[in-house]
Amino acid sequence: MKAITQDAYGTVDVLSYTDIPTPQPGPDGVLVRVRAAGVDPSVWHMMTGEPLVARLALGPGKPRERVRGWDVAGIVEAVGPQVTAFEPGDEVFGTVPGSFAEFAAAPAVKLQPKPANLSFEQAAALPISGTTALAGLRDAGRIEAGQRVLIIGASGGVGHLAVQLAKHYGAEVTGVCSGASVAFVTGLGADHVIDYRTEKLSGRYDLILDMAGNRPLALLRSLLTETGTLVLGGGEGGGRFFGGLGRSVRAELLSPFTRQRLRALLALPKPEALATLTELATAGAVVPHIDRTYALSEAPAAITHLAAGHSRGKSVIVVS
Repeated sequence: MKAITQDAYGTVDVLSYTDIPTPQPGPDGVLVRVRAAGVDPSVWHMMTGEPLVARLALGPGKPRERVRGWDVAGIVEAVGPQVTAFEPGDEVFGTVPGSFAEFAAAPAVKLQPKPANLSFEQAAALPISGTTALAGLRDAGRIEAGQRVLIIGASGGVGHLAVQLAKHYGAEVTGVCSGASVAFVTGLGADHVIDYRTEKLSGRYDLILDMAGNRPLALLRSLLTETGTLVLGGGEGGGRFFGGLGRSVRAELLSPFTRQRLRALLALPKPEALATLTELATAGAVVPHIDRTYALSEAPAAITHLAAGHSRGKSVIVVS
C-alpha cells in the first residue's frame, strides 16, 4: 500500500511517499480503508521532533511510529476476532496511528461510527481537534452557561470547533483571529471577534482558551476575572527545547498561589470524548470546516500549509 513515511526528524524533506506492507488488525483491532486523514499540529511535532523534550515520548533518535497521521475516516476492511462493534463495510472515524496511508489499523475502542451527516473529509477533521477543544472547554475549563469565554486562535483546527462548542454550552463567545478570518469566525457563532493584527485584547473573561501558544502569561491573566480559568494549549511557541510547554509549566506552578485557575491542556484521545463528539456532530452542534484538501502524495504541502498558521478550519488528506 502507499503511505507517507519518515525515518528521521526534520522538515518535510524527511517524508517519503512509498510502498509498505498493509498492516493487520490485532485480536481487538480494526483495519480501516482510509478515505480521509486530518492534518493537525501533532503531525508537525512528530515530523520535526520538536519541542525536543517531546522526543522522550516520540522516540529519541527517530519517530517510533514510522507512518504519519492520526485522524482518520474510512471504511472497515477487516476486524479482529474479538471485535463485535464493527464489521466490514462500516463507515468509521477516530484516531489511528499512521492514517496517512491507504490502510491503517487500530484497536476498535479508538473508533466510532461516522456521523451520517458528515462527509469523510469532515469526519477526518474532527477527532484530534475536537477532543482537544472538548478537553479545553469542558474538562480543564469547566465551562458553564452564561460565562464570557475568550478563544484565541478561533479560526484554526481546534479553535473553530471550540467556538461552536462554547456556544453549544451557552457561553458568550469572543474569538481572536486575523482580519481575514473575522467573517469566518462570526459565521461559526462567535458573539464578538477581535482582529489581533489591529486591536488589542481587551475585556474580562471567565474562561480563556489559548490555542495560539505565544502570548505572555501575565497578559492573559490580566484578561481573566479574579476567579477565572485560563487553559493553555498550543506547543509551537517558545524555545526549541520546551516550545510552548514552558509557559504551560509555569502556569501550573503558579496556579496554587492565585484564585485564578491556570491549566495546561493535555488532551489525549479518549473513547468517551469521541463518543460525545459523535453525538454533537450528529445533532449539528459541531460542524468541522475544511480549509483545503490534498492528495496523499501531497502530504508535505499540507503540513507546510499547516505550519504557516493561517488555516480556516482544518486541512485534510483525501485518499482515493
